[in-house]
Amino acid sequence: METIKQKENINEIRNRLLNQQRKLQRRKILSNRSLLIGALILLAMVLIAVLAPFIAPYSPSDMNVPNRLMPPSAQHLLGTDEFGRDLLTRVMYGARVSMFVGLAVSILSSVFGLIIGLYASYFKTLDHILMRISDGLIAIPGILLAIALMAALGGSIWNVVIALTVVFTPSIARVVRSSAVVIREQAYIEAVYMQGAGHFRILWGNIAPNVLSPLLIQATFIFASAILSEAALSFLGAGIPAPEPSWGNILQASKLVINKAWWVAVFPGVMLILSVLSLNLLGDGLRDYFDPHISARNK
Repeated sequence: METIKQKENINEIRNRLLNQQRKLQRRKILSNRSLLIGALILLAMVLIAVLAPFIAPYSPSDMNVPNRLMPPSAQHLLGTDEFGRDLLTRVMYGARVSMFVGLAVSILSSVFGLIIGLYASYFKTLDHILMRISDGLIAIPGILLAIALMAALGGSIWNVVIALTVVFTPSIARVVRSSAVVIREQAYIEAVYMQGAGHFRILWGNIAPNVLSPLLIQATFIFASAILSEAALSFLGAGIPAPEPSWGNILQASKLVINKAWWVAVFPGVMLILSVLSLNLLGDGLRDYFDPHISARNK
């Protein structure tokens, strides 16, 4: 009976501790304004992108030339473009393209950067080879490298994703490597090795889980940079080909009519600013959440 009571007491204490830990985590998240604001704005952007086919008032490719360059009105809330297409619809569909490109580039560059950074931190020969290649790619301005790759690959959404993944993978690889090198020197890694663990188990079972926090933070910033880079490529005519709507090619088309129709440039620009701002706030909030000492030092 005493053993059963002791077990019940232990379970009760464990449950109390878990509840207290959940409350502390909830309080920590609610007190992190950057994290909350960034997450809410990003959630709104994602909902717009996902629900665009269901809530957009018109088709993004329907032209109505007699109604070209109409200012914002009840019929067209954000006005129309140079071909009479509803700007609200095109901005909403442009969110689908921008969010897809940003998310795909963030995921792919994080996966490849994680693999490269881990193996570079563990094997010295690979370190010299992989990091010198990464340094060479980082030395090239990202937008120029992306334009060169798009010239070779051709204009399409997936080619934009591939080009930007090549551009951003080296920076993530360096972040992962710098974190993994510190973890590799810890005593518990040596103890695991002495117990007979193989390289694969040490890399992916002991080192990789400890670099996920900086990797996640860096991935949010890459998400924002990828959205900006896609818009820049499309604006320069090297990204998403028309008539596929993206914020970049909407801005590119607005150059010729901005003096007559300011709304064609302002509204996609505002959406671009809000999406990048939300991801930067989210990244700052995650950094403060995972490493509160940084926040304390900044204050």
